[in-house]
Amino acid sequence: MSDPQEFRIKPLDGGRFRLEFRNPKSGGKVQTWDTAYPENLIRLILEVRGPTSVIDEIRRDEDPRYVRACLEMDISGYVDPQSLKGKRWLDFGCGGGASTTILARMFPDSPIVGIDLSERSLAIARARGHHFGYRNVEFLLSPSPDRPPPDLGTFDAILFSAVLEHLMPEERRALLPLLWGLLNPGGVLFIDQTPWRYFPFEGHTTRLPLINYLPNRPAYSYARTLSGRVGADESWETLLRRGIRGGSVGQIGRILQSCCGSDFEFLTPNRLGLRDRVDLWYAGYAVSIANKYPWARPIQAFLRGLFKVVYWTTGAAVVPSLSLAIRKRPAPGADIL
Repeated sequence: MSDPQEFRIKPLDGGRFRLEFRNPKSGGKVQTWDTAYPENLIRLILEVRGPTSVIDEIRRDEDPRYVRACLEMDISGYVDPQSLKGKRWLDFGCGGGASTTILARMFPDSPIVGIDLSERSLAIARARGHHFGYRNVEFLLSPSPDRPPPDLGTFDAILFSAVLEHLMPEERRALLPLLWGLLNPGGVLFIDQTPWRYFPFEGHTTRLPLINYLPNRPAYSYARTLSGRVGADESWETLLRRGIRGGSVGQIGRILQSCCGSDFEFLTPNRLGLRDRVDLWYAGYAVSIANKYPWARPIQAFLRGLFKVVYWTTGAAVVPSLSLAIRKRPAPGADIL
C-alpha cells in the first residue's frame, strides 16, 4: 500500500484540482493532472482504485487524446454517428464508466446502459453519471463474466471495449452469442481496444516478443521467467484473466458463425479518410498510446508504413490492437446503421 502522502489533491481556481502522485517505483517521478472532477469523486476513485490509478482513471474520461480519441475514431471510422443518434447502446464491461460517459457525450439523445462485474467500479461509474447530470445513462451489475443481467431488452449498438482479452476461452464462447442475441437486426457490435492475438510483440500483459506464437505451457514458462510484469506465483489462469492471449478476427468469426450462421458481416473502416484497419489503428489507438509515450509516435509512423505494405501484398491487417465493427444483417429492405 502506498503512503497517502505520495498522492496529493491541491485546490486550484475555478473549483478545479491538481492531482500529484509520486511513484516510488519510478524513482520518485511525479505524475500530475489538473481535473474538473469534484473532490468527493476524486476521493471515491482513490478509495476504489488506489493512488497509483487515480490519475489514469480520470484521464480516461477527461483527456481528449486518450481513451476518447480511440473510442470516437473506432466508432466514427466505421459508422456515421448521425445514424446512431437516438439509438439504444449497451456498454458491456464499462468499468468505472469512462467509456460510458464518452458515449453519453457523443450521443446525448441515446439511452445507454453500462454493465460491469464489479460493484465498486460501478460506484465510480454512477458517481460520474451523477456529476455530469446524465439522464440517459444507467448502470447495472452483471451476474457473471459470461452472462449479462436478465430482461435487458435489445440494443442498436453494443460496445465491448478492452473486455474480450480478459475473458476465459469458454466465457468468450458463451458471452458473444448472448450479446449478439441482444443486438437488433442492422445493429453493430463494436469490439475495441483488444490486443491482437498473433501480433509479434505482446504488449498488454507480459511485454515479451513472440510469446503469442507459443503454445500455452511454453508461453507460461517464458512469461514467468523473463517478464518483470509477471509474478513467480501467478497461474496461467491468472494470466489469461489479465489478458495475455488477446483476440482475433478468426476466433470472433467462428464463435458468431457457430451460433448465428451467416447473419453477420465485418465492416471495413471507410470514413474520415480511413481505408482499412491499419489506418484506423494509426488514427485511433496509436494516438492514445503516443499521448502517454510521445517518443512512440515516430515508431508508429514507421510501423504504419510497414503494416500498409503487408496489407497491400497479403490483405492481412497486422496491427497491435483490434478495433472491429460487426453488423447484424438486417431483413431485406430494412434500414441499417
